[in-house]
Amino acid sequence: MPTLTRLIVALALVTACFYGAVYAIANFVDPPQREITVPVQLPGSDG
Repeated sequence: MPTLTRLIVALALVTACFYGAVYAIANFVDPPQREITVPVQLPGSDG
């Protein structure tokens, strides 16, 4: 049973590190803002 406990603790630590990294990236990294222009074709227009 100690081996199972050790496995569960190791998996919990890996998962916590992963979620911590995702949280840090989501909250502390700001993407640069820029203008975006997308041409849109209207339905029925041939040109």
